[in-house]
Amino acid sequence: MSSNGSDEYGTGGTSLLGNAVPRREDLNLLKGKGGYVANVPMEGALHAHFVRSNVSHGEIISVETSEAEKMPGVFAIYTAENLDLADRAVILNAYEAEMTRPYLAREKVRFVGEPVAVVLAENEYLAADAAENIWVDIEPLSALVDLEEAVAGEVLLFPNLDSNIVTEIPRRKPIDFSDCEVVVEAEIINSKVAAVSIEPRVTLASFENGRLTCWASNQGAHDYRDSVAQALEMEIKDVRVIITDIGGGFGAKGLASEEEIIIAHLSRMHEKPVRWMESRTENLTGFAHGRAQKQKVKMGGSLNGEITHYSLEVIQDSGAYPKWGAVLPGSTLMMASGVYRIPNVEFSSRSVATTTAPVCAYRGAGRPEATSVIERTVDLFAREIAMDPAEVRRLNFPSPDEFPFKNSTGTVYDSGDYEKALDEALGAIDYEALRNEQSRRREENERLQLGIGISTYVEVTAGGGGSEFGLVELKDDGTFRATTGSTPIGTGHITTWAMLVADRLGVPMEKVEVIYGDTDVVPSGEMTGGSRSVQVSGSSMADASEKLVDAARKVVADLLEASEEDIVLNKESGNFHVVGTPAVSVSWGELASSPKADQKQLIGKSDFLQEGATFPFGAHIVIAEVDIETGEAKIKRIVAVDDAGKIVNPLLATGQVHGGLAQGVAQALLEEVLYDNDGNPQTANLMDYTAISAMEVPSFDRISMETPTPLNSIGAKGIGESGTIGSTAATQNAVIDAISYLGIDHLDMPLTPQKIWAAISDKSEVRA
Repeated sequence: MSSNGSDEYGTGGTSLLGNAVPRREDLNLLKGKGGYVANVPMEGALHAHFVRSNVSHGEIISVETSEAEKMPGVFAIYTAENLDLADRAVILNAYEAEMTRPYLAREKVRFVGEPVAVVLAENEYLAADAAENIWVDIEPLSALVDLEEAVAGEVLLFPNLDSNIVTEIPRRKPIDFSDCEVVVEAEIINSKVAAVSIEPRVTLASFENGRLTCWASNQGAHDYRDSVAQALEMEIKDVRVIITDIGGGFGAKGLASEEEIIIAHLSRMHEKPVRWMESRTENLTGFAHGRAQKQKVKMGGSLNGEITHYSLEVIQDSGAYPKWGAVLPGSTLMMASGVYRIPNVEFSSRSVATTTAPVCAYRGAGRPEATSVIERTVDLFAREIAMDPAEVRRLNFPSPDEFPFKNSTGTVYDSGDYEKALDEALGAIDYEALRNEQSRRREENERLQLGIGISTYVEVTAGGGGSEFGLVELKDDGTFRATTGSTPIGTGHITTWAMLVADRLGVPMEKVEVIYGDTDVVPSGEMTGGSRSVQVSGSSMADASEKLVDAARKVVADLLEASEEDIVLNKESGNFHVVGTPAVSVSWGELASSPKADQKQLIGKSDFLQEGATFPFGAHIVIAEVDIETGEAKIKRIVAVDDAGKIVNPLLATGQVHGGLAQGVAQALLEEVLYDNDGNPQTANLMDYTAISAMEVPSFDRISMETPTPLNSIGAKGIGESGTIGSTAATQNAVIDAISYLGIDHLDMPLTPQKIWAAISDKSEVRA
């Protein structure tokens, strides 16, 4: 016990929360000491290489492996005939069993890049050489790339079924547009994109003494473990998964993929370590894609700008084998009416199978698609009635006192102030001055025309709420161990959890060690995704810390011979004392070393449960210049107003917005997965798939708003996907706004120079 307090602990009276604290995980990454799977040493590991179909749809006549089997260093070769692994259960049990994906193609192939065989060899080079000498004879069948043709069903991807429709959401009731003074309609393509994480898929599996250990680049250690155990029919206790650092996921790295399960299976089969590293071409052609919706939209309202009717029909490309992509229209439905008070809304969707790579969740997962289409349509509506697009938006917002606000598809938004977000963004750019400059350039027929794109958005995060494992312990040496079920995916979890624990305990961050990503150490955990981490996992960390404080108060009460109710924690000094008498106190360090302290009692385990989803919102404005002679569009400025409730670390939040803006601009201007009519990928490497770089995204202005949610003690909502959701439509609107005076109402993403130039040329010919 101390009579004058201790300087060993305490925060000095300044809360960490809300401050820009640098990421503590960066030092190892900058020093090249990141824990990436490809760098895990494993003596004697075999290397796998997959042989993939170069035909989009066809019957497998034969797979000839005899020549490859004789090549140097080849250990084994497997096809569907000898893999001895039961086909994977249909995800979510939502689709027809006939659509179940085989681990290696059996009888038919259904997309270019589908694995047909796998080679095991002494190193990756010998495995690749052998794979080149495996001859796969495929009799081509008709490809199925066009979504309307997929709906029509003249070509069936699964002949035992009578349709290519995987799942659908029927229209609940038709709405009548006949009373609308103005109606606009459009068909809009939300283009197919690839996640393009800097680290493709990579896995290492080792089977020893009856246990399987997998090192994975994945967004959820426990979900990965469970999917491997289920596929291999193993007890969960016999599978261990370790995840340290991953080079990006963006939603695509959820669960274990088919190839990763094969690697685990082969390791168990041979009782040898097996490693697999995906190439960039494999990643772009054989891994999951995102977005990929064809949208038919109709909006009606009055000439004074009130929107009263909205109809959205979606055809969702699910790819060859249905995964999460087939159910993404459910998220589009939730957010269909966006930030607007629209009394009459109807929605329907059909998810279809095509001869392309499977579609999966990609940053935003159904919500960017909803925002893009309604924000594009609001601009069309505003143009039709010759009204400023900002004013149309303002006119149709619900007011802050209407929250919780239930939209017309039944989604209840927790809190929001949409008009304030828009006004903040407009004020930052001096909107009126920009419109005047735009008019001047048009009048003087300048080569570089100015466009102003607005997008106001709301999105859902932590869908359904939920909980996360959280445990905080006081160690013998006076430091703290914080164990979380969440899996960091490069977004600053370790820093954030240390901040929250340190804040609740009144100690420096340096005394908090964060443990994660090992299923032998962490008993349970959920997948990191859906922008749930701070509000759910972070709240769990805070809750566990507060429970540790409660446990410590009981021990301190005994030490100070006082009532537990009278013991308080002074966070400024990090000491416990009797209320009103701080002169005699007990520090955390003294508590840890006290013989009266039972370390088993000095723990806090969270039972926090968030009862529902939260709904971040914001407004993004993009200012673009378009060269009307070449079609080149350049982004000159981005203003992002994002309200994600209380922000724990604004530095990390800004980083999340920055990455999201880049991916939104990327889809709007550059990125698109393309197939020809025969189902052949046209974007199989980074020469053809034009992933965005720093050259295309300017520095941005971030304006923070904080409307706390009542659903957790932090008041936090999610911000991981907001940047993508707002910026995509704002960028598209900005570019089209720049050339709209030429009579161009709409262009689908991506707005490449060729597409813009062609549209301008077409209009020039008409005028001529």
